[in-house]
Parts: sequence; C-alpha cells; structure tokens
Amino acid sequence: MTQTTTPMTPNPELSRTPVTPTRRAPNDLRSMRRRRVGLYAGGAAAYLITFLIILPILWIALLSLEPSRTILSDPFSLRSLTFDNYRDVVASLPLVQMYKNTIIVAVASVTIGAVVSFMASFALTRMVFRRRAAQFSVRFYFLAGLAVPVYVLLFPIYRIDLALGIFGTYAALILPYIAVSIPFNTLLLTGFLREFPAELEEAAIMDGAGLFRVCWSVVLPTMRPVIATVLIFNVVYVFNEFPFVSILINDPNLATVSLAVSRFQGQYTVNYGGMMAAATLVLLPQLAIYALFQRHVIAGLTAGAVKG
Repeated sequence: MTQTTTPMTPNPELSRTPVTPTRRAPNDLRSMRRRRVGLYAGGAAAYLITFLIILPILWIALLSLEPSRTILSDPFSLRSLTFDNYRDVVASLPLVQMYKNTIIVAVASVTIGAVVSFMASFALTRMVFRRRAAQFSVRFYFLAGLAVPVYVLLFPIYRIDLALGIFGTYAALILPYIAVSIPFNTLLLTGFLREFPAELEEAAIMDGAGLFRVCWSVVLPTMRPVIATVLIFNVVYVFNEFPFVSILINDPNLATVSLAVSRFQGQYTVNYGGMMAAATLVLLPQLAIYALFQRHVIAGLTAGAVKG
C-alpha cells in the first residue's frame, strides 16, 4: 500500500504581502549617535589622562640617561644618552642594604598596621556600643588622622623617640608608619564591612565558631581585594616616605631607598643625572607592584561601593 504526498502550495495572500525592513525611529538614531560620541570622548579623555600621568615617569627615565651638564642646558637632546648615571648610583650607594632596610620596615609596619586597622574596623562595624555617640566619636577619632599633615608630627615624634630611646632604630620608623596608616586603612575597611552581609557571620556563630574563627575563616577570605589594596598602598607609602626617615634615622646603614635621591644633592652642587637615575631605581619596584596587583587595587577601591 503506497502513500502519496501532495506538495504544499504557498498561500497566495502571504506571498503577496511584501516584507518591509524595520526602521529605527529618529530619536533612537540620535541617542545611538550621542552614546557613540560619548564613548569616543570618554576614551579620548582616558587616554589623555593616562598620558599626562605617565609623562613625568617617562621624563625622569629620559633625564636619567643624560649627563648632568646637558640636563640644564639642553634637556631635550637625545644625542648624548649614556648609562653612566646608573653606574654612579650603583657604585656610590649601598642599594642592597637600602632595599633590605626598606623591606624590613615595610613588612613590620604594614603587617601590624593592617592587623590593628582590621580589628578597629571590625569593632566599629560589628560591636554594639552602649551609646551611639561613642561609636561615632571613636570612628571620627580614627578618620581625623587623615587631616593631620605629616610635617606637624615630625617634632612630637622626634621627642617621643628620644624619650623612648629608639631614635635611630627601625622602631623609630615602624611606629610612626603604623600610626599614619591606620586612618586610611580604617576608612577602606569600614566601608567594606558595612556592606558585608552579617548573615554569614551569624550562621558561623550558630555553627559554634568563635570570634577569631569568624574573622579568620568567614570575614577575611571575602576581604581579599580590600586587604590587598591596603597592603599595596602602605608598601608604596613606605617606599616613598622621606620626612620621617630623613629626621629619625641618623645611621647610614639603616637608610631606606627614599634617601637615595637626596644623596646626590650637596651643599653647593647637585648631581641631577645621578638624582634622576636614583629616582628611577626607586620607582621601578613600585611600578612592578602596581602592574602585578592593579586588579586587586581596583577591586578593593570599588568594594562596598554598590549594594548587591
């Protein structure tokens, strides 16, 4: 038994209706053009700002390759580029000892400052104060440190170091660095902990976790971007800090890398080439840190800014 199939014929009414392409409204086209122009303008502004930020670094690197006699007379000359300035820096400065001193001070001050800042931030955002004004006063006391200039603290800290007998030691730098870093660290950490869901901590407490366990296993793993941002900013600050180390350290064997640039400035003469070369060597580790951890810095600065 065979089964015959009849071919399907198209509906003549459907075939007669032409298919017209959809046209966008004039307002939609204008909004798309404005959006495209805004994107191009934003991209151009971002490239311009990036160029303006990188220009001084490139200028320092270029001047470090010129002799000191041509930096003032003809700084745009590219005919006499040399590496003699870097040879002078390596020969005249104990760079290895300077980097060692800087790393020791940075590790001690950044670690202690981050721990103290985390404990203070956790207490301000999680502990229940009997009076609301007391909590606000403590938080204001920490953040008020951001408004105090460093130069105002030089003489009091100098007198305190003399009284404690730690003048000219690592502790003379570590303690001020810890105190200076706490206000900025507290500002970032409290901003994140305010948006951190307290239900996770409550669930851990109901499971029998103590306060230390909650902080170590629940809170800290989620705060990695902010903690990384705090550590990076503090390390860069220690590398760049000059007023404290120039006043509180009188032993050349304890000098940090921030003093390397000042070694090429005498009472009557200035070795501009050596100064630029030393500044470039000081900038290289900081640029490497930013290049490696810029993702964590951006994530840490934006953490807690938008409610999920």
